[in-house]
Amino acid sequence: MKRLVIFASGSGTNAENIISFFQNKKSVIVTHVLTNNKDAKVINRCNRLNINCLVFNKNDFYHSETILNFLKKEADFIILAGFLWKVPSTIIASFTNKIINIHPALLPKYGGKGMYGVHIHKKVLENNENKTGITIHYVNEKYDDGAIIFQKEVTLDKDETIFSIQKKIHQLEMDNFPKVIEGLICK
Repeated sequence: MKRLVIFASGSGTNAENIISFFQNKKSVIVTHVLTNNKDAKVINRCNRLNINCLVFNKNDFYHSETILNFLKKEADFIILAGFLWKVPSTIIASFTNKIINIHPALLPKYGGKGMYGVHIHKKVLENNENKTGITIHYVNEKYDDGAIIFQKEVTLDKDETIFSIQKKIHQLEMDNFPKVIEGLICK
């Protein structure tokens, strides 16, 4: 059985979707959700779903081996589902091609530090893009730079808003992220 640890910083809709997708599968188990935000809504979702959720701080993540040692005991794969911090090189080195992220744009466009959520959708609108989408990729030491695993695009209408784009992207995430994870780790 493959063990997943999910990292999330916010509401946790992707985390919940992944947990629910694998809930009755014998080949994968979500062991924990880790968050860097003590006020994240993902904590409530984990409580409701009976999933262990741990809150950690920058020192635990960047200046000690607390999180790395935890992951070595509890994870075969790490899933970033709306996690906003850059992953330390020690964790990347220990989990080469086993850290998977989802990004709400068609990388390499609209990637990098500070490019997440509505910030991306705002740029997509400002640049009059006629399509956008999601990218699922491996994590390396640079923001949004790891090898692309999967992309799915959606066409944009002329009257799109940040919120209509957000809704389309969210639907792509819900439909695709758990299936892509399953395809990667259960092969």
